[in-house]
Amino acid sequence: MRRKPRQPEKSSGAPKWMVTFSDLVTLVLVFFILLFSMSQIDLEKFKTVAKSFESREILEFYPSVIPMENPSGEPNSIENNDAGNSQTTDRMDSKSLDELLNEIQTYLKENKLGNVIVATRTERGVVLVLQEQVLFHSGQASIIGSAYPFLDQVGDMLTEIPNLVKVEGHTDNRPIATSRYPSNWELSSSRASSVIRYLTNNHNLDSKRFIAVGYGDTRPIAPNNSAENLQKNRRVEIIISDPAYEKE
Repeated sequence: MRRKPRQPEKSSGAPKWMVTFSDLVTLVLVFFILLFSMSQIDLEKFKTVAKSFESREILEFYPSVIPMENPSGEPNSIENNDAGNSQTTDRMDSKSLDELLNEIQTYLKENKLGNVIVATRTERGVVLVLQEQVLFHSGQASIIGSAYPFLDQVGDMLTEIPNLVKVEGHTDNRPIATSRYPSNWELSSSRASSVIRYLTNNHNLDSKRFIAVGYGDTRPIAPNNSAENLQKNRRVEIIISDPAYEKE
């Protein structure tokens, strides 16, 4: 018996060439979507461009009207100018401090106060060291009347410059124990505060410029082994700060 020839099986689904064709159509569609998206205007940049014509600064300082996009070297030069201005200001402040020091030293010499008040120039600024007897009675923090002329001189000078001022109170190592000042910490702090209070109340100085610190007997400038050295350690220091030192 003769067998019938076997019929080829028909494949189910789309022809194979349709797969390649669909891929091609997809790629073409993606290509046109990309072209369409690239042709759209960036609204944010467009608004920036529009606003840039209202301001001369952006045209003067940037080659691109989009801020901070491809900036030229000119903004750097502006920053350099700012740095130069800052250095110039520091030099001017330094000159002012030197002039201030000269005025104070002249005042001390004319009034014969050089043995109880010392004025020096350090990296911190102008430092005035006032011994206890110039400002206070022993064990007290109320400023005596004879100190007013010198403090007024300092106050008048401070009105002409904006520098910060730190006032430090120091004592010798002899203990104190009163109802008002239980220790040297309270006494030294009160003395520093009294000086600042006098300057701000009588010379219309901004209290924010001042810092009061009481060190007690922790920072002596001489050994506490003689009456003379004890007297040196009982002092108030007024530091008119150098702005260059403050930035470090």
